[in-house]
Amino acid sequence: MPNRPLKFALSVALAAGFYATSLPPPDPAPKPAPRPARPPVPARDPLTPGYVKAKELPDGAVAPINEDGNFIIGPTHKKAPEMTVAGDVPKGVTIEITMQSTDSKIYPGIAREPGTFGTPDPKNPAKLDVPTSHPAPYTRKVTVYVPKQYVPGAEAPFIVTADGDRSIFPALDNLIHQKRVPVMIAIAIGNGSGDAQGSQRGLEYDTMSGLYAEFVEKEVLPLVEAQAKVKLTKDPEGRATMGCSSGGSCAIIMAWYHPEWYHRVLTTSGTFVNQQYPWNPETPGGAWDLHKTLIPNSPAKPLRIWMEVGDKDLLNPNVMRDDMHDWVLANELMAKALADKGYHYQFNFVKNAGHCDGAMKGQLIPQALEYLWQGYPIEGAKPAK
Repeated sequence: MPNRPLKFALSVALAAGFYATSLPPPDPAPKPAPRPARPPVPARDPLTPGYVKAKELPDGAVAPINEDGNFIIGPTHKKAPEMTVAGDVPKGVTIEITMQSTDSKIYPGIAREPGTFGTPDPKNPAKLDVPTSHPAPYTRKVTVYVPKQYVPGAEAPFIVTADGDRSIFPALDNLIHQKRVPVMIAIAIGNGSGDAQGSQRGLEYDTMSGLYAEFVEKEVLPLVEAQAKVKLTKDPEGRATMGCSSGGSCAIIMAWYHPEWYHRVLTTSGTFVNQQYPWNPETPGGAWDLHKTLIPNSPAKPLRIWMEVGDKDLLNPNVMRDDMHDWVLANELMAKALADKGYHYQFNFVKNAGHCDGAMKGQLIPQALEYLWQGYPIEGAKPAK
C-alpha cells in the first residue's frame, strides 16, 4: 500500500522549495549614509590678530636650522634635494615587523562601526558619545630603517614616527651621509586602525596620558632591537618622536608625559584639539589642554620642538562645535604657550598648504630634522660656523 502521508510531505516540501527559489532576493541591508563632504577650508592669514608674531621669509626659503621662533613659509614649495637619494649615497636597509593585537597587554584593540561617528553630549558639547565603539582585533606594521653607517652592537639614537610614516628615510640617507644629523635608527610604527574618537588610532594618539609611550617602550622597542639587530639608546637626548595630525599631537604627548624617554619632537598639522575619547575630566579639552593649561601651568620640560601648520589646515571637520577644533588656532596657541615658557621650539606657518600637506613635507622635512637634532654630537661633523 503506497505511503500517502510521505508522498504528501515530499510534495509540500518540493512546492515550498520551488516557491522560495522563485521569490526575488531580499533587499540588502541599507548602507550607512555617507558622511557629508567637508566644506572648503578658508586660507587663514598668518598676520591675524592674536596669532604669534612671525618672521616672513622670501618665497622658497626655509627657516635657519639653528634659530628658534616663528616663521612664515611659502607659498611655493619646491621639493628639497635631500628628499631624493643620489646614486652615490649609501642607502639604509629596512626591516618589516608585524604585530598582532592579541600579543599586546596594553592595547587589545577597539574599533568604531563603519559609517558612524558619534554625537555630542547635550549637557556638554565638548564631550562626544560614541556608542558604536567596541572591542576589535587589529594588525600593526612596523618598519625599521637602519642606516648603512650603523655599527652593529653600537647604541644608536633613534626617531619614532606615527602612522608608519617612512617619508624621512630618503632624507636620513642624505643627511647622515652629509653628517648633518647623527647616525640614527628610524622606527615607523603603524597605527592600530581607524581614526578619531572610538577608534584604535584615536585611543593611541589622542589620549592625554603616557600610555602610548609606554606601549612603544615596553612592546615595540624590544621587538625592534631583537628583530632588526640594533641597540637603541636610553638617553632621552638621543630619542625623538614625529607625527602628523593626531600623530603629531601624539608625538608631543609622548614627550610631555615621559620626558625621561624623549627630548625631541617633530610635528606637522598637530591635532592639538579636543579629540580625546573616552572623555577625561582631568583633561576635558583633550590635547587642547596642552596649550590651554598644561604647558602654561607646568615648569618647562627639557624638550626641543619643531612644529608646522598649513594656512588651509582643518577647521571644524566633524559634528562637534566646542570652539576647540581649529587646527591653525591650536598650533598658534601651542607656539605662544611654548614661547611664554622659554622652550626651544620652531614654528612654521606655511602658506598654500593643507592638512599634512605633501608638498610642504617635501620642502621642509630635511630642515626640520636638522633643527630637531641641534646640540646632539655628530661624529665627523665640521663645527658650525
